[in-house]
Amino acid sequence: MLSSFLFLAQADTAADAGKAVALALGIGLGSLGAGVGIGIIFGSMIQAVARQPELRGELQGIQWLGFALTEAVVFYGLIGGLLAYVLI
Repeated sequence: MLSSFLFLAQADTAADAGKAVALALGIGLGSLGAGVGIGIIFGSMIQAVARQPELRGELQGIQWLGFALTEAVVFYGLIGGLLAYVLI
């Protein structure tokens, strides 16, 4: 009887560990993708301003909008991962 309880406890611990690893991987990959996206946004902004400095004001608003939307993806991934960890 005790061995069956130990088996269930180990299975539950293994499932929790698997969910924690999946959560960490999901958030890590989401953050990596956002980092690449932000790098592309700011790199493109630098190139655009270097080519046409007079458009800096117009491009800056678009740049910050792209930055905010890219960062929102990380938060969506975090919330989705936490919900999946808690609910599953």
